[in-house]
Amino acid sequence: MYTVRKRIEISASHSLKLSYESKCENLHGHNWVIVVWCRAKQLNDDGMVVDFTHIKQKIQEQLDHRNLNEVLSFNTTAENMARWICNQIPACFKVEVQESESNIAIYEED
Repeated sequence: MYTVRKRIEISASHSLKLSYESKCENLHGHNWVIVVWCRAKQLNDDGMVVDFTHIKQKIQEQLDHRNLNEVLSFNTTAENMARWICNQIPACFKVEVQESESNIAIYEED
C-alpha cells in the first residue's frame, strides 16, 4: 500500500451558522493548514498515488483568499470542510483541517 501526504496552507474567511450564540457567527479569518492523505495499492501510469500538484490545485484554487461561505454550500465548520476536501481528491482517505494552533478537525473514511 502506498500513502502520500500533502500539507497546504490557505488564508480564508468564514462565519458559522450555529444553534447557539457565538462570536464565530461573525465573519472572521484563519490561516488554515490542511493535510491530505491519499493511498493506493498500485501506482498510476505516472508512478504516483496522486500528483501533489493536483491536490494543491484542487484545494488552493477553490478556497485560498476566499470567503468560504460564498464558495461552499454547507456550514463551514472545520469538520465539514475536512469531509468536503476528502471528497474532492481521488484516493483520499483522511484530511486534517487546522483553523488555529489549538483547533484541529480530522475526517477519515471507514
